[in-house]
Amino acid sequence: FIENNDIQALSKATFRGLKSLTHLSLANNNLQTLPRGLFKPLDILSDLDLRGNTLACDCKIKWLVEWLESTNTTVPAVFCSSPGQFEGQRIRDLALGDFQCITTDFVVHQVLPFQSVSAEPFTYASDLYVALAQPGASSCAILKWDYVERKLRDFDRIPAHSAVHCKPIVAQDQLYVVVAQLFGGSYIYRWDTAVDKFIKIQDIDSQKTRKPNDIEAFQIEGDWYFVIADSSKAGSTSLYRLNQNGFYSHQALHAWHRDTDVEYVENDGKPRLIISSSSQAPVIYQWNRGQKQFAPQGEVGEMLDVQMVKHFKVKRDQFLCLSRYIGDSKVVRWEGQRFIELQTLPSRGSMVMQPFLVEQRQYLALGSDFSFTHVYLWEEEKQKFVKFQELSVQAPRAFRYVPAADVQLLLAPSFKANTLVYRHVVVDLSL
Repeated sequence: FIENNDIQALSKATFRGLKSLTHLSLANNNLQTLPRGLFKPLDILSDLDLRGNTLACDCKIKWLVEWLESTNTTVPAVFCSSPGQFEGQRIRDLALGDFQCITTDFVVHQVLPFQSVSAEPFTYASDLYVALAQPGASSCAILKWDYVERKLRDFDRIPAHSAVHCKPIVAQDQLYVVVAQLFGGSYIYRWDTAVDKFIKIQDIDSQKTRKPNDIEAFQIEGDWYFVIADSSKAGSTSLYRLNQNGFYSHQALHAWHRDTDVEYVENDGKPRLIISSSSQAPVIYQWNRGQKQFAPQGEVGEMLDVQMVKHFKVKRDQFLCLSRYIGDSKVVRWEGQRFIELQTLPSRGSMVMQPFLVEQRQYLALGSDFSFTHVYLWEEEKQKFVKFQELSVQAPRAFRYVPAADVQLLLAPSFKANTLVYRHVVVDLSL
């Protein structure tokens, strides 16, 4: 009998070895929680008194609900003191489903000792790779996933004097890498299986693409295309199409607007490009099947200085994430010709705002050059993102989700520090 002693905490081993204990009273103490498995060593416990404690009915007490359902020990009614929704309820009456104990976390899995500004995962010959643009190291680094060590390892490097984007395209059993450079022109490489190395096969017109900033690749009606956003005042965002001999210029888009990003979206079977620019609001182009070209369709609101446009889908609804370096970033719902603003997120110094889906959880990573990266989690009932976690990434330029067998990764290229690889883990707070 150890009641009325103002006991505030017990260790898991408090009753270890007391196999003959039959009666135990912890009544009228100041216990707010009990360590998991506290009563497991008590093989013949017949009576237990927990009354008069301020027990918090959170995930740390979930085990007690399970134990009360299975034990033969007589336990007088014990009531919850908190949280609010359970206050005053009998612990024995709580259902296991009342406890929301499963959460997630992003933890550092690997540190890649170099700076980078883009990350593009791809699968080739049943193996997983990542292409990273490294302007400081004058290369595109190709890393291969090691399924045994569960790490990314060096595979190959493509020389690239001032790489801003390295875009892999696996088409018709061939691996191509489009290398976009700020200086010295941009090129296309192909992996040659005969010599096991990347071979430069093509130059990209430097008069059209003067200052590339982003690359997107996609298929329309079985044909492969890629588009390069050009951020110079004298160049134009350009569309290229793959034929038997390589990629060739297909269409010039949105000339002289200092484009910062391009996003490919397909909704209701209609392919679209959304091009963000430092000189006007993001512009939407829709694919014309007859002409096999993109035609202007409209703008996304009146938002200027949009650094990046990314999309995500929840059920049948399409959403756009618009990141801004100066001013607040926006999440809008896409309704055909109209855009409904759902949420404003503070984002001073943001160059990247990336939504990504991990096992039914919709996240959003919002980077900043001046503070922590904020990871948000989508709440369907509220139709908005709520703050979830902070990540310490210096000057992030991309976030890329990579499913690697049983490991879920988030790559975070940094312009000023090491590139970080985070692992998505599921945490049971009741354990």
